[in-house]
Amino acid sequence: MNDWNTSIIEEFRAHDGRVGGRFEGAPLLLLHTVGAKTGQERVNPVMYRDLGEGRVAVFASYAGLDVNPAWFHNLVAEPRVSAEIGTATREFLARVASGEERTAIWEQQKAEYPGFAGYEAKTTREIPVVVLDPR
Repeated sequence: MNDWNTSIIEEFRAHDGRVGGRFEGAPLLLLHTVGAKTGQERVNPVMYRDLGEGRVAVFASYAGLDVNPAWFHNLVAEPRVSAEIGTATREFLARVASGEERTAIWEQQKAEYPGFAGYEAKTTREIPVVVLDPR
């Protein structure tokens, strides 16, 4: 996974926030978190949904695995994160969405990107929806 992430990150940065392959045309950002155990910066490419007013949502789908991705644990431990979106880096405060807010965002994401419904079908966990509020 690390080599795959590295190649996506390099392509993203070389092409002003755009990548090809299975993510071509999809809204992708580079999420910067701080390792909960190591304290070291971590960078992960993730799809996002623009919520307006500078807010975005990201999805801890982990391709439908039965565990949350490490980046999710990191941002729960330290919610001050940043994200590269296109050629800009923005600062955010992360929070896990719940209730109606989560449902509305998640249903829109599945409708627009059916792969997320596939991830949901593969796991018994509720896939976290994380809102990144500007700070």
